Amino acid sequence: MKTALRTLSLAALAVALSACIRINDSDGAGNDAAAQADAAAEGFEPAADADSPADAFLAALASHCGQAFAGRITANEPKSPEPDAFEGKSLVMHVRGCDDPAKELRVPFHVGDDHSRTWVVTRTATGLRLKHDHRHEDGSDDAVTMYGGDTAAAGTAKRQEFPVDAESIAMFEREGLNASVTNTWAMEIEPGRRFLYELTRPGGREFKVEFDLAAPVELPPTPWGH
Repeated sequence: MKTALRTLSLAALAVALSACIRINDSDGAGNDAAAQADAAAEGFEPAADADSPADAFLAALASHCGQAFAGRITANEPKSPEPDAFEGKSLVMHVRGCDDPAKELRVPFHVGDDHSRTWVVTRTATGLRLKHDHRHEDGSDDAVTMYGGDTAAAGTAKRQEFPVDAESIAMFEREGLNASVTNTWAMEIEPGRRFLYELTRPGGREFKVEFDLAAPVELPPTPWGH
């Protein structure tokens, strides 16, 4: 009889402990959900996956913060009958805007004495965004500025592609730049070796500038408007 009572008591204790564990687990999940809801209400977002291609690419570019590099044109087809804005000019990229490198990097692209261009690479909820910030010498915005697009695929730690977005298409159409509505930009990086900026279109347009990351150069002037 005593043995039966001890068995029954132990069984009841096990059930009680099991119920307690389930309650605690449920409370923990509820607390996590509440914390996430509070964070969302205050404008915070969950931390990005540190192992994602987007983060790895951004980190690779950020590893050169504060440095500048000379580039050369490796593709520029088809040849334009008009004077080309890039041919025969010194080409320098400067990884300069590194206040929050896990979220955004600003990379001025200097073409000779023209300091109007800055590439802005931003981390989004789903990948990366590339925008082209164009300014006049007085710092004011160019009529065609902040165009670009978001990555449509995960890409890799080495290469990211940015198809033109709807906002940019509308801008190009408004400014009569109809050839640009099919743009896709791309960037490639091998830290300490090379960085590639690329523009392509389905009709055969291909423009590429490759920079030597193994040989930093003298820092260029501050880009216009910055």
